[in-house]
Amino acid sequence: MPIRKILVVDDSKTELMVLSDLLGKNGYTVTTAENADEAFRRLGEEKPDLILMDVVMPGQNGFQLTRAITRDPHFSSIPIVMCTSNNLETDRDWGMRQGARDYVTKPVDAEELLSKIRALG
Repeated sequence: MPIRKILVVDDSKTELMVLSDLLGKNGYTVTTAENADEAFRRLGEEKPDLILMDVVMPGQNGFQLTRAITRDPHFSSIPIVMCTSNNLETDRDWGMRQGARDYVTKPVDAEELLSKIRALG
């Protein structure tokens, strides 16, 4: 199934704007959430085809939220790509162990991100 709708979860308004702009210009419909509670509200409103997940957020972090989403039978089929400034191999491994399908580091390389999204679709 091709990816058309993407939920971007990030507590930085700047990152939300940059990613929304990039994805929108490439034909994706984007919704955003600034924290875990808002992300679950968005998931309940309209199921996305993909989630881009920041790691460092107040309250529930991206690792915890990824684990919660991938263990929920209603949402477990949605692929998650971690999108974070945490660039250690241990962070990548931990994200993948929580259920993420891929991992990109910020600042995001547009072509790399778009290529990973296409590969998941």
